[in-house]
Amino acid sequence: MKINGNAVKPGMVIEHKGELWVVAKSQSVKPGKGGAFNQVEMKNIKNNSKLNERFRASEEVEKVRVEEEKYVYLYDQGGKLVFMNSQSYEQIELEKDFIEDKLPLLSENDEITLEMYNEKPIGIQFPKTLIFEIKETEAVVKGQTAASSNKPAILENGIRIMVPPFIQQGEKVEINTEDLSYSKRAE
Repeated sequence: MKINGNAVKPGMVIEHKGELWVVAKSQSVKPGKGGAFNQVEMKNIKNNSKLNERFRASEEVEKVRVEEEKYVYLYDQGGKLVFMNSQSYEQIELEKDFIEDKLPLLSENDEITLEMYNEKPIGIQFPKTLIFEIKETEAVVKGQTAASSNKPAILENGIRIMVPPFIQQGEKVEINTEDLSYSKRAE
């Protein structure tokens, strides 16, 4: 399926220069002179090489149709992650580097979506938001207003995020899995 170059988003699988690529990052750029373009960072599915490319809105890009299957994360087995298909109960093992920087988000029994192409996993999607407990953060300073800037916090999985000043150690917060940012206080 052909899409415009400015419609390329992270997580998409596209065909470019005869190869399959997973889009890691994309940023719309509107320079002072000339037309707008989409600066895209992609990772090759076969050899994990990276490529930075500019796509103009007028260019067409081939988006690859992938099948999405629900899997549940079971456990870590010596450097490999074991997942089970929610429908067929079939198990699959993936290398840790398949998930890369999102590995700390993964907890046992989490449901994720694996993107499959020719029955081979090529991408992973986490839920939009996940809930974690604040392990460590600074105490609230009396007299500090609600309009003040955010403070650093460390989640139970070791990820560092910025949270509003009213969030305290031991509270649960919801974070956005795309950019690892604070979303809201969890109930």
